[in-house]
Amino acid sequence: MRIGVLTGGGDCPGLNAVIRAAVRKGSKEYGHEFVGFRYGWRGPIEGITQELNWDTVENILDQGGTILHSSRTNPYKIEGGVEAIKKNMADLGVDALIAIGGEDTLGVATKLTADGVNCVGVPKTIDNDLSGTDYTFGFDTAVNIATEAIDRLWTTADSHDRCIVVEIMGRHAGWMTLHAGIAGGANVTLIPEVAFDIEKVANFVKERKEAGKATIVAVSEGAHAESGMVLKDGEVDAFGHVKLGGVGDWVAKEIKERADIETRAIILGHLQRGGTPTAFDRVLATRLGLEAASAVHEGDFGKMMALQGTNVVRIPINEGTDVLKTVPVERYADAEVFFGV
Repeated sequence: MRIGVLTGGGDCPGLNAVIRAAVRKGSKEYGHEFVGFRYGWRGPIEGITQELNWDTVENILDQGGTILHSSRTNPYKIEGGVEAIKKNMADLGVDALIAIGGEDTLGVATKLTADGVNCVGVPKTIDNDLSGTDYTFGFDTAVNIATEAIDRLWTTADSHDRCIVVEIMGRHAGWMTLHAGIAGGANVTLIPEVAFDIEKVANFVKERKEAGKATIVAVSEGAHAESGMVLKDGEVDAFGHVKLGGVGDWVAKEIKERADIETRAIILGHLQRGGTPTAFDRVLATRLGLEAASAVHEGDFGKMMALQGTNVVRIPINEGTDVLKTVPVERYADAEVFFGV
């Protein structure tokens, strides 16, 4: 069997560990051949390939990003895109695809499965917002990066009695901001699941200032005040997503004006995606890659590899993408988290 592998959507620490595990197990234990498709779904559409074998993946376990590169290409938005994928797979002798990605990449894999393409999915997102799996690889690395940033910002905030607003990635789910906020001891945590009251946030910061205390505000890029969401611009990608970002600057400006307190904003942005994956993410990514190779070998297509408890299991791909996994806010009522309401 010849197996194609692709990585789509945003890059993420641990992608290379998945590729490595799938190729090593699939080639050594099952005797299959592998071919990498570059630039996400653009690869199989245009027939852009890269050799994948034991030697090419041997030393990529600790590398961030993806050796296959990525894109946000949507074959269902390109005329003849699905037909091109089928033709190129047939011409290259590729029998099945391992698609590694988030809701958009796996959403395409779900549709392709229904259209007769043999696909299995491996969930990837630093946002940890895919249902059906307790954790996605990349999340732990991103949370650690954001936590370290908050730790460092505390020293300068304390030195100047300032309020510092830290904008953290998280489009529609606040998992990263919540975990980094709790771990870093942020005083205010603003997430997409809760529309915050900027007046209450400003008053809270003012009270801390009057008590001689600095304040750290952790805010998801997708968080929004009761008055509405802050958008970077009106541009949308191939999957219909608008660009987010800028809420950190807005919150800092509002706090400064309402509370008359020196306030700074830091946007972590793509810093959270970069660098080497943590040990947890390397292990999780490896386990998912091994299971994906087995699923393809067994012909168990249309499945997504998922972590449930401590076990890696297979579930229908659509179970991981149909419903966004958001933060159950009520569970954190006793965790000393101030959501700005």
